[in-house]
Amino acid sequence: MGHSDNLSLRLEEFVAFRRDIHAHPELRFEEERTARRVAEQLRLLGVDQVVEGLGKTGVVGVINGTRSGASPKGLRSIGFRADMDALPMTEKNVFAHASRYAGKMHACGHDGHTAMLLAAASLLVKDRDFHGRVALIFQPAEEGGGGAKSMIEDGLFEKFDCDQVFAIHNWPGLAEGTFGLNPGPMMASSNQFEVKVVGKGAHAAMPHLGVDPVLVASHLIQAFQSVVTRTSKPVEPVVISVTQVQAGEAVNVIPDHCLLKGTVRTFSIEALDVVEEAMRHICQTLPTAFHASAEFQFDRQYPPTINHKAPTAVAEQVATELVGSDRVVMPVEPTMGAEDFAYMLLERPGSYIFLGNGDLTGAHREAGHGLGPCALHNPCYDFNDRLIPIGATFWRALSRQLLA
Repeated sequence: MGHSDNLSLRLEEFVAFRRDIHAHPELRFEEERTARRVAEQLRLLGVDQVVEGLGKTGVVGVINGTRSGASPKGLRSIGFRADMDALPMTEKNVFAHASRYAGKMHACGHDGHTAMLLAAASLLVKDRDFHGRVALIFQPAEEGGGGAKSMIEDGLFEKFDCDQVFAIHNWPGLAEGTFGLNPGPMMASSNQFEVKVVGKGAHAAMPHLGVDPVLVASHLIQAFQSVVTRTSKPVEPVVISVTQVQAGEAVNVIPDHCLLKGTVRTFSIEALDVVEEAMRHICQTLPTAFHASAEFQFDRQYPPTINHKAPTAVAEQVATELVGSDRVVMPVEPTMGAEDFAYMLLERPGSYIFLGNGDLTGAHREAGHGLGPCALHNPCYDFNDRLIPIGATFWRALSRQLLA
């Protein structure tokens, strides 16, 4: 009986695990129950080393191969990462494993990524005919907390010196079980800005006695879009979104200030430098034409997720051998969403991979799902459990390809 058969016999166990943590979602850096369950499962599976509390609530399991020295490719250790945290959303699904906590939901499939990596561990502990070791990285706080950065700062790559690192993320809208890869930008940088426009309050019937910050803010909003169309290179994707405008308390009063908030997304640091400087210059100069001023703050959060070519090529080869060329898309279209696996790719070569979750109708969802689409960050989302064996066997095949 092969290892894939062993996995099929245990698949119900990993599906149950996934649904258990889906029902008990925990937000960034609060994944104590999830991390405890992951560590317990790793020990039950027989991994060689389990380290808890890395990056606050992260867990790493190590599986050693039986071959000595480096692999023919010169690699001694590779890392596979799964994220564990949920989102601050209320779930609209009502099936049996729906979230039991209002305001918390696994709406991005991190529960599935965790179960998938545990299933891979169950295969790797039984098939150790490889060089070096595999580090199974269960990361907290991907959703805005920078958990990858926290684990790195806590010594992730000093304690587990991975030569290459990889991550899989399920992708709704991509056909079920289809792999999407790109040897370059995969996800955008994520950055937030805040602009406080300072004017002079007045009665709404006497605007000439004041300086209207709302009017100035409206000009800033339009001017920011000129950064996309006239300042940035046309071949460099840039998205500037003003998502909040806050001003005033009474409808008959011109307020003395107006607050703008929003996000900037780019696929390169160079493009980001251009955008930040241009927005800062606009905020320093444009309001003065109206006798107003503006305070500009720019917070660089996640850097762009940029895959390395050689590891991505190996991942494509492994995926093609596993599911066939008709279920591998390379290059897949990148997205302007952000991902903190970017921090790991700044430290080590590797690749971030999409695995199709199925179409947005969510045909895999059980009775009791909400009426919305099965899209990421949607209150009606649910992970497709049929991906667990696909992802697990991919992780095993990739480790054998790199470390055999």
